[in-house]
Amino acid sequence: MRAVRLVKTAQPLEMHEIPVPALGSRDVLVRVVAAGICHSDAHYRAGTSPVGTLPIALGHEVAGVVEQVGAQVARFGIGDRACVHYMATCGECAYCTTGHEQFCLHGQIIGKHRDGGYAEYVAVPARSLVSLPAGIPFEHGAIMMCSSATSLHALVKSRLEAGERVAVFGAGGLGMSAIQLARAFGALDVYAVDIDHDKLKLAERFGAVPVHAGECDPVAEIRRLTGGAGADVSLELVGLPRTMRQAVQCLAVFGRAVLVGISDLPFEVDSYREVLGKEVEIIGSSDHLRSELPLLFELAARGALDLSEVVTRVVPLDAGAINATLDALDGFGGGIRTVILP
Repeated sequence: MRAVRLVKTAQPLEMHEIPVPALGSRDVLVRVVAAGICHSDAHYRAGTSPVGTLPIALGHEVAGVVEQVGAQVARFGIGDRACVHYMATCGECAYCTTGHEQFCLHGQIIGKHRDGGYAEYVAVPARSLVSLPAGIPFEHGAIMMCSSATSLHALVKSRLEAGERVAVFGAGGLGMSAIQLARAFGALDVYAVDIDHDKLKLAERFGAVPVHAGECDPVAEIRRLTGGAGADVSLELVGLPRTMRQAVQCLAVFGRAVLVGISDLPFEVDSYREVLGKEVEIIGSSDHLRSELPLLFELAARGALDLSEVVTRVVPLDAGAINATLDALDGFGGGIRTVILP
């Protein structure tokens, strides 16, 4: 099969011909119909976030059709539509059995620790597979497996309550889902912070109040829009020291800043004035849970999560096209979400 693989960090991905993955008795082989290109993939290629043994096929946002099942797999059959929960877990360690499988002691993320969806086929444990409802397109199902699911998990971590105000830093793939999900959870107002006019226009169509960080101080603007109070919840989806700090600074008393964006750079806060003095919380949010996915599908089915304008570009399974997309993501460009359609 064809697979686009990372051979060396800080180098372009390469197209390779490799064997179709062999299956264990509890595994499923999925023919990839759609694979999202995530900003995390740019971090993996750059080496900002380390990957497993090289070479490896990137791609952790995967939707497709079941092509083959292992001897002990009963829940799925050949031809089933499915999405891949990107954590391949053991199901038996303390984290898995308590519902925190993103910290599985033996867990592997597809496209990071084991081959992922920048390929014609991907093999995963059956426990990682979820059925894709008929009304959801494959390309939407693919990006829901990371950008939407990660945003949902971050909102769960934030303990958002109906009537609270939310600031979303970064109106990209994660941000567009976060805006819609926050509104579905009852947020009174959602403020979308970005420097891209087109993204802010789409965020506004989703019901957010746009805040152009290139034209104003977003912290001051959020305080002005909230009558001086600040946001109850902020989600930092960019991964820059400046936006991480702003996500803390814009908070109201008892506010919660949830950090999601990947960065290898630290950020500073004024611990007394910005944290202790207001009893705010800084919360880390890592990945998402398989148990959260049914709610995500239900919200999409009911129209509360609309990804039709979030997929802004499709490319073939081609190393040049994928590398060009990752180059754009390195510069925080490249549209909102690009999907590979092999």
